[in-house]
Amino acid sequence: MPPTDASTDADTTPVSDPSETTAGPENTDCQDTLDLRLPDELIALIAEQDGPKHVSGTDSEHRSTAALIDPTEHDLLDNVGEWGTATTPAGVFHLVPVRLERDLTLISRWMNDPAVAAFWELAGPETVTADHLRPQLDGDGRSVPCLGVLDGTPMSYWEIYRADLDPLARHYPARPHDTGIHLLIGGVANRGRGLGTTLLKAVADLVLDHRPPCARVVAEPDLRNTPSVSAFLSAGFRFSAEVDLPDKRAALMVRDRTLRTVL
Repeated sequence: MPPTDASTDADTTPVSDPSETTAGPENTDCQDTLDLRLPDELIALIAEQDGPKHVSGTDSEHRSTAALIDPTEHDLLDNVGEWGTATTPAGVFHLVPVRLERDLTLISRWMNDPAVAAFWELAGPETVTADHLRPQLDGDGRSVPCLGVLDGTPMSYWEIYRADLDPLARHYPARPHDTGIHLLIGGVANRGRGLGTTLLKAVADLVLDHRPPCARVVAEPDLRNTPSVSAFLSAGFRFSAEVDLPDKRAALMVRDRTLRTVL
């Protein structure tokens, strides 16, 4: 599971810890508790991770479940690099897939900012960041690391991922094609002025515009990161539940396609 989100610095006063006013997962909105079946693609992944099954007869020729998610047959995130630009009040924004040789130094510098390192926990030499990026870049495409480029300047880091194929799906009632977001704002000058909220709205809209099967955009910021939670709320996400993940207690944030025109 990717690390936690850094502060997105909402343009509103950070909300109080949702744990003070909101019940845990057992009180999740009923809309989120109707579909408790794991997606077929995730079941296939779990089967693949359990190792090959040794069978006899004609079953020995059965196709590997990995073929169900072969990125050569289908891009799991519908070509993030081709989503194009979004015009925002802050300028023209574009998600650009990371290239390690071009972007490693910049992303590593951001990861070593204390405000970022407190939640992402990737401070250290460039090899630490490279070890985080490489499995995504060399993987099956279920997570795509991107630079957020605003008016031509790289200023943020994003991970767009298939939440229904992520370990996160074991901790909430995932639906097929749920798409997740992790982000950090790189430069200190870009924090604390509502830019996180603006860009979250833009990226959520890009997801919904370019991924027709996706009904929900989700995120799971650390509950302690109240500026990040506040930014998601201001960007039209709703607080769905508290979830206990292996490395944190998180706020499950959801932006529904059906509500995008009213939030």
